[in-house]
Amino acid sequence: MRYGQLLIKDYALRPTTLLTLFCASVLAGLGAARWQLAVPVWFGLVAAGVCLLLRRQTVLCMTWIVIAGLSLGVWRGASMLQRVVPYSILSGQKVSLRAVAQSDAIYAEKGQLSFAIENIQVEQPIKAALPGKMKVKGYGELAVFKGDVLLIEGKMYKTRGGMQASTSYAQVQRVDSHNAFIDTVRRKFAAGVQTALPEPAASFGLGLLVGQRNTLPFQTSQALLMVGLVHIVAVSGYNLTIILDAVRRLLGSRSKLLCVAVAAILMIGFLFLTGMSASIVRASVVSGLSLIAWYYGRTIRPILLILLAAAGTAYVNPLYLWSDVGWYLSFLAFFGILMIAPQILSKLYKNREAPLVLKMAVETMAAELMTLPLILYIFGQMSLIGLVANIVVALFVPIAMLFTLAAGLAGMYLPMLSGVFAYPAKIMLTYMLDMATLLSRVPNIFQTGVYISLTDMLLCYGVIGSIVYLLYKRPKKWFADI
Repeated sequence: MRYGQLLIKDYALRPTTLLTLFCASVLAGLGAARWQLAVPVWFGLVAAGVCLLLRRQTVLCMTWIVIAGLSLGVWRGASMLQRVVPYSILSGQKVSLRAVAQSDAIYAEKGQLSFAIENIQVEQPIKAALPGKMKVKGYGELAVFKGDVLLIEGKMYKTRGGMQASTSYAQVQRVDSHNAFIDTVRRKFAAGVQTALPEPAASFGLGLLVGQRNTLPFQTSQALLMVGLVHIVAVSGYNLTIILDAVRRLLGSRSKLLCVAVAAILMIGFLFLTGMSASIVRASVVSGLSLIAWYYGRTIRPILLILLAAAGTAYVNPLYLWSDVGWYLSFLAFFGILMIAPQILSKLYKNREAPLVLKMAVETMAAELMTLPLILYIFGQMSLIGLVANIVVALFVPIAMLFTLAAGLAGMYLPMLSGVFAYPAKIMLTYMLDMATLLSRVPNIFQTGVYISLTDMLLCYGVIGSIVYLLYKRPKKWFADI
């Protein structure tokens, strides 16, 4: 038996396999806690007794890892479940809150300011600290910026999704401002982009760089939605992923250290520029682990990478696993890109590097394949032209982001000459917007109201799982022993 390996029959269980099993068990425990299921004490005692009777060390180790993961997940989930109880108690009641603005406010219907809050402290009718985030719409201030400390009075209602509750027509009062330096820089940069570029190119460029899409015209947002490109202007890990992939392609053959250093700087800058969005944090965890493994010449299993990031983020905030559709879509897309796409490309190009256009097409198809069943179940909508749109538009996202960055910096520091520096960005962004608008005019390319049931969704993922199994299954050599 080699060091670091546990043998069970003819299979080798490496530490990475055991870590994968542990991460999956933690996720299972967190999910069980949501439905108020628990791992009872007698279960652990019986399992331990059965394990002691077994003579195979591997079985004992695996069993204890599963029990440890389940127990840790259930304990963390039960702790969070107790903290969210006040949401149910306060639903439908008028409350007084003290919280911190999690995003800059935008104007919503009837002149209300709309923004998200975090670090929520309930003052009335009870004293409680609430986890998660809450959507607020109300009056009382001309503007609200990220980091502002606010007093909010309004009627609270529970919601589904990434926000745990919401309130409308609330009274908002700013009591303090804790604007971080990076938030000030981000707002100045946004002003610089809008100085250098015309609309809607300026808003589109800000959407690509920092996920700021609240200033996009409705027609532009609708066109991007219809052709399946809304993800490129959302605060998602997609843009970060393609930036790091471009860095690896450009610098990987020259110097690994330089490549990792540039990627790390871009990753950290992107994190701060987007306000530490949860989706960017998830992408950073996955991309960071992948970069570290690549730098040391090690290959890390994609399923371990995904489960490690999923278990880590869900353990820190179980609300992701319980109610955040974006969390599921992120990891489903990662699964398609990291698990399915490489297998398809390896069968098409056995010992060669696939062309960039084909690589992006396969990755887009794999990501859409994994996310489509959940999107149909939750939203009931799909774009029939998303693959084409991603090839003719999303391929230019890294270049457009670089040009927009140059335009924004010129708008900040050289406003009189910003039009000259912004010209490449204007051409690129206009092309991308025109292509999206043109494709959105194709008849019947955006289908709505096509919901599927939970059973159908699970069946779809069962079929996809079977396909993945066949892709990874090694072909048998029937005459190898002859």
